[in-house]
Amino acid sequence: MTGTTLGTGPYRSYVYAYPHKTAYRPLADHPGGRPLLRDLWATERKDALSLYLHIPFCEVRCGFCNLFTRIGAPEELTTRYLDALDRQATAVRDALGDDEPVRFASAAFGGGTPTFLTAGELERLCDIAEKRMGADLSAVPLSVETSPSTATADRLAVLADRGTTRISIGVQSFVEAEARAAVRPQHRSEVEAALGRIREARVPVLNIDLIYGIEGQTEATWRTSLDAALAWRPEELYLYPLYVRPLTGLGRLGASAEGPDTAWDEQRLRLYRAGRDHLLAHGYEQVSMRMFRRVDAPPAGPDDYACQTDGMIGLGCGARSYTSSLHYSFDYAVEMREIRGIIDGFTTTTDFSRAEVGRYVDDGEARRRHLLQSLLQADGMRPAEYRERFGSDPYEDFAAELELFAGRGWLDASGGGGPEVDGSGTGGSAAPGRLRLSPEGLAHSDALGPELFSPAVRAAMAAYEAR
Repeated sequence: MTGTTLGTGPYRSYVYAYPHKTAYRPLADHPGGRPLLRDLWATERKDALSLYLHIPFCEVRCGFCNLFTRIGAPEELTTRYLDALDRQATAVRDALGDDEPVRFASAAFGGGTPTFLTAGELERLCDIAEKRMGADLSAVPLSVETSPSTATADRLAVLADRGTTRISIGVQSFVEAEARAAVRPQHRSEVEAALGRIREARVPVLNIDLIYGIEGQTEATWRTSLDAALAWRPEELYLYPLYVRPLTGLGRLGASAEGPDTAWDEQRLRLYRAGRDHLLAHGYEQVSMRMFRRVDAPPAGPDDYACQTDGMIGLGCGARSYTSSLHYSFDYAVEMREIRGIIDGFTTTTDFSRAEVGRYVDDGEARRRHLLQSLLQADGMRPAEYRERFGSDPYEDFAAELELFAGRGWLDASGGGGPEVDGSGTGGSAAPGRLRLSPEGLAHSDALGPELFSPAVRAAMAAYEAR
């Protein structure tokens, strides 16, 4: 669709959603104004929705974190926040209507740290999902994020009783000096105790997040963290490269957030490859650059939910929602004072009937999103599915980008996914009819992903003023 040139370095941006929130703008400034949710959802499919509830509170903010979250919740703020979440859920469920069945295929509580809430507040959070939205948490995959200090037995018991199928805990490093370097003060004994409590709660899937690229980290200390995590036989492991972003703790400490750093890039790539190979040798399969799943782990999610096509309902001031034509949320910030103001505004909102901030997604952007979200998965994409959805060929729509990726050795030449081939296949071996990344392509996902951003989205992101 457009020509492209490869940016500098393998670590440009972690692409977990497209378009990114920094490309969103106040919808009040759009010619159509703030749209009513009932109009946005009137013609959308509602039989396989994803539900996400966002809790923007943490006990401490890690040095690398640029998520929408604040430290602590004084003066009954969590109560006021849940009150607002309840009002929002009521308004959103009303907007979805009852003309056709509304079904949620998956659910997640994220943040922030959802387990910052007390056990009683977690019960209420589950009630909002079930009684207000109509999600059956005992019948769909439910993922919840936690931290070592908040993964207490009473909280975990509530989550297990309410149907949680996956707990994800951010450990980042089992080496205490590295945790301190990442501005994440914690003792390994606390981490191990939390992991023990999670296993005792008998939630089917445990995910452990680890970070590579921390100052002073070596292959030996990285192996220490990997082996410490493997000792718990987690069903999933996420390996994240460290980023230093503006307005974060590490950014304020003077770590470089911009410009190429060849030595750091080499360190991160070296540690990534060491971690990947170590996990593959210990019975894990690679799902994406970051995600590894134990080969004998239970199914990861619903068979009928597809992130490329199905809608998402996000509740909470940091959550985003997706329809086929509009991605929307609330205002976004990183700096703590700004976040506090947005949260305070959310808690006093009484009318949640309209979308506030977002970005319209036309057919061209939908094609980019489909290719991007498919290609960044190890399984890749069936071109036939793309053709069926859009009536065009991805090899023609993105000829320049795919030619560039192929020239870099980032596409799997054995996949047989060229324009003249059709078929199906899954898994780690060559799969006819698949357009997918090579191992080196997966390693460079954070450089490859941004190359698929449209010029308009790039311009909007560049114009965003971080605050």
